[in-house]
Amino acid sequence: MYLTVTKRSNSLSVIIPKEMATSMQVDDGDTLFVTRTPTGYEISPYDPEFARKIEAARRGMKKYRNALNELAK
Repeated sequence: MYLTVTKRSNSLSVIIPKEMATSMQVDDGDTLFVTRTPTGYEISPYDPEFARKIEAARRGMKKYRNALNELAK
């Protein structure tokens, strides 16, 4: 799939086709995240930094499961 780069004021923009936006589940006003990869860039609606924080929280919840259960009582 090819996307065309268009100049808008002092910036460049790319229009995402409707099919791509639908498959990514994004809509007007949503934020997309760009991650640099060895082969270029990846555009995603998911924040990789947030995913790392959630994974750290899951490890902590697993490690302290008993304490968290007691605190929940």
